[in-house]
Amino acid sequence: MRDPVFQASGLGYRYPGTARRALDGVDLVVPAGSVSAILGPNGSGKSTLLRLLLGAVRPDAGRVTFRGRPVEAWRRRELARRIGVVPQGEEAVFPLTVRELVAMGRYPHLGGWRREREADRRAVEEAMRRCDVLDLADRPLATLSGGERQRARIARALAQQPEVLVLDEPTASLDVRHEMAVFELLAALAAEDGVTVVLVTHALNLAARYADRLLLLANGRAAAEGPPGRVLNRTVLEAVYEWPVAVTAHPGPGPDAGAPQVVPLAAGLEREPYDPRTGMQP
Repeated sequence: MRDPVFQASGLGYRYPGTARRALDGVDLVVPAGSVSAILGPNGSGKSTLLRLLLGAVRPDAGRVTFRGRPVEAWRRRELARRIGVVPQGEEAVFPLTVRELVAMGRYPHLGGWRREREADRRAVEEAMRRCDVLDLADRPLATLSGGERQRARIARALAQQPEVLVLDEPTASLDVRHEMAVFELLAALAAEDGVTVVLVTHALNLAARYADRLLLLANGRAAAEGPPGRVLNRTVLEAVYEWPVAVTAHPGPGPDAGAPQVVPLAAGLEREPYDPRTGMQP
């Protein structure tokens, strides 16, 4: 395994005033240059895990390291230069154009008073091009669809030129074309540019096709972790999601041929026998 970028051990956290722990004893290793996807039902602890990895909150059990140092030992500006973050959702406080939003990704490199340089302008334009929002550069954010705004937020993170990209539900509100384009982009960033990608997603099948490793959470605990073929098996998925599923192999063509694909079944249907060797129906 490549040297870890993030490493978490025995990670636990309980939000004040709640009885149940949001995370309880979670271990995670994110190798450099990999695509790692965090999966699980609503309320399973996915977004909480991201917040702990980024040092936004401190665990009450266990520890998190980034590049071998405790995450709390890093200055926030240092982390901002190295890690690009795409949150699940946010509201613009001030009226901004798409270009103005994307240019905010250069802030960790410029600070509050330095003027934009040619290198910054190139980074902003390339980020908009890769996220298919270049033709929207002068549009106010308020006039965009939800999917267009999400692509602009991803472009802002890319304009930062980070070594690590952390995304919380990056394909929410996107249509099929742009959903696929985002996953293709994330895979290319890892394979070609060496960017380490960590994302939370409900898109099980796309995660299986594009991620190197998966972590499946259930009630704040790790239900399964490892390559997609190990994590996405019928027994585990039905226990975690409490719904009958079939798991088949992606037919291809393409490099993701054979990746496990999850098909939710109608409730109460009889299913084919489970093959424990593959986690798939024969």
